[in-house]
Amino acid sequence: MNYYNFRKMKNFIILLSVITLLSCKSKVEENGKLKVVTTTTMLTDLVENIGGDLIETQGLMGAGVDPHLYKASEGDVSKLAGADIIFYNGLHLEGKLVEVFEKMGNSKKTVGLGEFLPKEELIGSEYFASNYDPHVWFNIGFFKQFAKKVTEQLSEADPKNAIAFKENEKQFLAKLDALEISVKEKIATLPEEKRILVTAHDAFNYFGKAYGFKVVGLQGLSTATEAGVQDVQRLSQFIIDNKVKAIFVESSVPRRTIEALQAAVLSKDHEVVIGGSLYSDALGNTGTVEGTYVGMFTYNVNTIVNALK
Repeated sequence: MNYYNFRKMKNFIILLSVITLLSCKSKVEENGKLKVVTTTTMLTDLVENIGGDLIETQGLMGAGVDPHLYKASEGDVSKLAGADIIFYNGLHLEGKLVEVFEKMGNSKKTVGLGEFLPKEELIGSEYFASNYDPHVWFNIGFFKQFAKKVTEQLSEADPKNAIAFKENEKQFLAKLDALEISVKEKIATLPEEKRILVTAHDAFNYFGKAYGFKVVGLQGLSTATEAGVQDVQRLSQFIIDNKVKAIFVESSVPRRTIEALQAAVLSKDHEVVIGGSLYSDALGNTGTVEGTYVGMFTYNVNTIVNALK
C-alpha cells in the first residue's frame, strides 16, 4: 500500500470510529457538568467565558493550529464521542472536519455558529467552498452574536444553570463592548491613507470592513491554497505603488510566504519591513494575554497600527 492510500485508509478508519462511538448516547458528567467540545481556540475561550466552572470544556485545536488544514486525530474521537454539545465555527473553516460533523448530525448536538449569522452581512467569495469568508470572529459584532448563541444552547442543555450562563454572557459582552471602543480609539490614531493591511492570507477582510482597512492577502481565504510566483510579484508591485511601510506574518501560517514577498519588494529597491506576527486563525498560548480573544484582538490592533504609522 502506498503512502497516499495508507493516509486515506487511516482517515477512513478515524471517521468510522467517530460514527461508531457517536452511536453511544452521551450523558452529562456524573458531577452534573455538561461536556462541551470546541474546535478553534477562539471558540474555546468564548465557551469558557460563558460556561465557566459550570461546564467541562475541551478544545480540539491549540495555539498556532491552522483550522483550514486540521484533521481529526484518534485522540479527538473520544472527545467528540463523549461531548454533550460541540461548537464549531462553520462556513467551512474546519474544512477537513466537515464530513465528521455531517455524520454526527443525528446523534449529537453540533452547533456551527457561523451558520446562524445573517448571510447578507457575510463577505462572499467565489473561491471558497462555502461561498462565504469564514473568518467572522474579526468582526466583534459577530463574536457578540456567537456569545448569545452559545448562551442559548448551554441554557437549553442545562436549564438549572441558565441564570448563571446569562450573567456570564452579560459580563463577557461588556468586555467586548469595551474592546470595540479601545480598538476604534487606537485605529483613529492611524491616518486613513496608511490603513493598508498586507498579510499571509485573507483572514482579515471582516476586520478591514469593520475598521476601514484595505486588506490584501498573499494567499486566498484558505491556507490550503499555495501562493505562486505571480501572486508574489503582483502583491510586491501593489506594495510599491501604495508605499506600504510594513507587512505581516501570521502565527498559524509559515513565515516563509511573507519573507518571500518582502524579498521581492526589496529586490525592486523599495523598503518594506515585517511589522510583526498577527494572530489570525488561532489565539496565542494558553495562560498568556494573547491566549484570550480580547487579548488577541488588542495585540493585533496595536501591532498593526504601530507598524504602519
